[in-house]
Amino acid sequence: MIEKILPPGVVWADTFDDPPGVTLFPEEEKLIEPAVEKRRREFTTARMCARQALGLLGLPPTPLLPGPRGEPRWPDGVVGSITHCVGYRGAVVGRSSDVTTIGIDAEPHDVLPEGTLGIITLPDERDHLRELARQDGRVHWERLLFCAKESVYKAWYPLARRWLDFGEARVRIDPATGTFSARLLVPGPRTDGVELTGFSGRWLVDDDLILTAIVVPTPASRPIP
Repeated sequence: MIEKILPPGVVWADTFDDPPGVTLFPEEEKLIEPAVEKRRREFTTARMCARQALGLLGLPPTPLLPGPRGEPRWPDGVVGSITHCVGYRGAVVGRSSDVTTIGIDAEPHDVLPEGTLGIITLPDERDHLRELARQDGRVHWERLLFCAKESVYKAWYPLARRWLDFGEARVRIDPATGTFSARLLVPGPRTDGVELTGFSGRWLVDDDLILTAIVVPTPASRPIP
């Protein structure tokens, strides 16, 4: 499903359920052993998707242990992102020679939990959401904005190696093109000698799910204007 919003240069694997019989590496099993069953299923199936995606790059199965902020630690030469929510698990990966960073997220297409909107949005973003709702009341735009910000953080962290608060990036959603943009409100890391000032991504609402994806190509892989 997520392939609908991905550019060339990356590979993916996803699923809508938790297949039986999926096994983890011993290091992963030890890590997740204390978790509740729901968390174990999410973790196990998401790792399955990630290894399937790595296989599409010709890489062997390998343990994917979390880093300091819970981010998956990918094999050398690989960048990627994992997501899971009720009814969906997915992973997207690419070679670091082609892709600088990836951030994906999935959310149920439903209202945000009460009290969440004021925490995740800036005042002008709330104005933006009201305008989007006037244009099309069928989409849960506030949940979509949250999903986009989660993708922003997942794309940001491997480059900056520090937290990015919800209020430190301003997101704008384009309903006509299925895209979104995020402007960083704090100094960004330097990539290829240039300071990162924001991200652009794509979004999809389908089958009661919201998906967002950011894929930043390396300068060498970008088309010449």
